[in-house]
Amino acid sequence: MSESNSSIPKVLWQPSLTMQEDSHLSHFISWLATEKQLFFEDYPTLWQWSTEHLELFWESVWQYFQVEHSGKYQKVLSGNQMPGYQWFEGATLNYTEHVFRQKTDARPAILFQSERHGLTEMSWAELEAQTAALAEYFREQGIQPGDRIAAYLPNSPHAVVAVLAAMSVGAVWSSCSPDFGAASVADRFAQIQPRIFIAVDGYAYGGKSFDKRETVREICQLLPSVEQVVFIPYLNEQSDIQLDKPITRWQDIVHRQPSTVNRPPLTVNRLPFSHPLWILYSSGTTGIPKAIVHSHGGNLLEHLKYVHFHNDIRPGERFFWYSTTGWMMWNFTVGALLAGATIVLYDGSPGYPDMNVLWELAEKTGITHFGTSAPFLVSCMKAGISPGKQFDLSQMRGIGSTGSPLPPEAFGWVYDNIKDDIWLSSMAGGTDVCTAWVGGNPLLPVYQGEIQCRCLGCAMESWDEEGHPVPAGEVGEMVVTKPMPSMPVYFWGDTNGEKYQASYFDHYPGVWRHGDWLQITERDTLVILGRSDATLNRQGVRIGTAEIYRALDQIPELKDTLIINLERPDGSDWMPLFVALQPGQTLTDELKTRIKTALRTAYSPRHVPDEILEIPDVPYTISGKKMETPVKKVLQKKPLDKAFNRDSMRNPEAMDWFIRWTVDGGR
Repeated sequence: MSESNSSIPKVLWQPSLTMQEDSHLSHFISWLATEKQLFFEDYPTLWQWSTEHLELFWESVWQYFQVEHSGKYQKVLSGNQMPGYQWFEGATLNYTEHVFRQKTDARPAILFQSERHGLTEMSWAELEAQTAALAEYFREQGIQPGDRIAAYLPNSPHAVVAVLAAMSVGAVWSSCSPDFGAASVADRFAQIQPRIFIAVDGYAYGGKSFDKRETVREICQLLPSVEQVVFIPYLNEQSDIQLDKPITRWQDIVHRQPSTVNRPPLTVNRLPFSHPLWILYSSGTTGIPKAIVHSHGGNLLEHLKYVHFHNDIRPGERFFWYSTTGWMMWNFTVGALLAGATIVLYDGSPGYPDMNVLWELAEKTGITHFGTSAPFLVSCMKAGISPGKQFDLSQMRGIGSTGSPLPPEAFGWVYDNIKDDIWLSSMAGGTDVCTAWVGGNPLLPVYQGEIQCRCLGCAMESWDEEGHPVPAGEVGEMVVTKPMPSMPVYFWGDTNGEKYQASYFDHYPGVWRHGDWLQITERDTLVILGRSDATLNRQGVRIGTAEIYRALDQIPELKDTLIINLERPDGSDWMPLFVALQPGQTLTDELKTRIKTALRTAYSPRHVPDEILEIPDVPYTISGKKMETPVKKVLQKKPLDKAFNRDSMRNPEAMDWFIRWTVDGGR
């Protein structure tokens, strides 16, 4: 598909001259001219320089933000081919130290609200004091740099305090949200063998309370490495828990001293640039979720770059992103503290009691940058609400969208129903880099349905199957041809690097293949057309098919199963589950209910399919792999010769059902 002049979309927004001049990005361009005698007339030439001269660019970022460090790095970048690069070897630093460079008495660090808690605020002094107290507790428990601390927490200030404390001592952080079932949590945390486990008693969502103490007990039984449990009575302040491991209550740690004045000061361990910071997880498409290890230096530099240059967050602004602690956008929200923002946290359903709850929060807290998922904006559009008419959103100057492609209609809805002068920043990145490859730009216009730019330092291209860049306007595989500091340092337990290599570099050796379809337009804007692999993108959250299959394997009536997710042109999705039954079995309503209950209990409500359909057999390749992506292509009515190859199938007749079903009207 290529575009013509007649297909150029509408310009929905242009940055004012004042906004451009006041932006961090303009300040950086001026700094480059003054300090480096490097002159750039526009963003495309700056981006080109940043990707052609990686060492100069990233050293400039380091110097511009005056990164606090010890020691001297010999080279900015060493290595010959991805993924074998090393950055800033010889220098030591700490992510938490840079967060607290922004502390001030002039404004709060955190604003928090949940379905059960009214709006509260946490000062920078209190955030630092609680972080210091928890860090001291970790040290008392013998936590050393490199030890893992795992958390089962909602999006509350507890989680922010805990991650900052863990990072300050050099422990490696990892978290899941409390809507995950015990099996899902254990699949992740058992790999990394945490020494300390932090957990809540439960959470509230959609007007209902969920007591998770029994789940916490199950998780602890599945994690023999855990030596200490930090318990937070979050759902009920009076709740208690009995475990076969030592328990310390949260308030007994962070409030050991009656006032912030008497509490121990925060001290940080400066660590090598590549020292593990936190562990995020892949979706588990082909098995147990891969434990992706990110570094202190890599995420620090990348977050400094993105939140300033691409998000243009300024000190004192209020930054919100609707997320849970199981999604990388929560980690990214913590990164907004690096810019001196007050972060706004919300724990609860975005649709309870109605679709206005987050917009009401935006009015109440004066949110400046409002971040959410594309499906949420689509849901607001379908609900027919007009937040700009119902609420005072005068403080809001930016809206961020990620998780899945934002359809053009939703772009239009934002400008018609929120603000006609809002900066809509659609961005895309992922767990793999804990940032965005492509996203916002305070110097460029917003075209309807398009992402503004490739980010600085990100050498992204769109390639064909043979590894050649496709012409502007055509669709190809999203690839990154040069290293970035925030690429994972390794996968946990992947001693020889095989999983890391296979995940990104097998298709194009030495080049990162991300698994998305990408169109780079003649305007150098971008359109992402969904996943090119079998990962399920469910309401903006990536889910692995392997998680689904592991739960369904426990149901005896099911012979085999296959699940896919179809993204629709209007931004919605439909996730059907196809089941092949054991001989003599029938797909009854009772069996369907058991299937849904099993998925909801083991994992989360997002894992529950929209429809369950009976099929005679699941298609497999000769090598024994389920053919999710080919089935998806068939249901999307792609040409059959492009959707799958019968010669590569173990049971080619199994695909015939899907072909007939699609021809007959399907869904």
